[in-house]
Amino acid sequence: WENKITKQLLPDICIFINGTVFIIECKFQQVGGSVDEKLQTCDFKLKQYRKLFAPLNKEVKYYYLLDKKWFDKPSYQDTLNYIIDVGCGYYFNYIPLDALGLPIPEEEKNES
Repeated sequence: WENKITKQLLPDICIFINGTVFIIECKFQQVGGSVDEKLQTCDFKLKQYRKLFAPLNKEVKYYYLLDKKWFDKPSYQDTLNYIIDVGCGYYFNYIPLDALGLPIPEEEKNES
């Protein structure tokens, strides 16, 4: 990493599926704090991860896994919109299989 970026990045979760690197940061809050500002760093981190994986010619996607009770509030709407606007993504409580490029089991398709 030292030859590609200036600071080491240690994601909560990193999954490699079908040629795509999924970086997943998990944010679960009980009280207010610095996580508000951390959510606003996804654009920078996505660019850093893309630089890191560029020599391998791999696509990189950056997602947040957020606690719905804490983050699904009107006070977070601007931040959540920003996350989408800069090409990142977020999910509440779990990440659907299809978001990771994995097939959805037939029984789950029929339930929706």
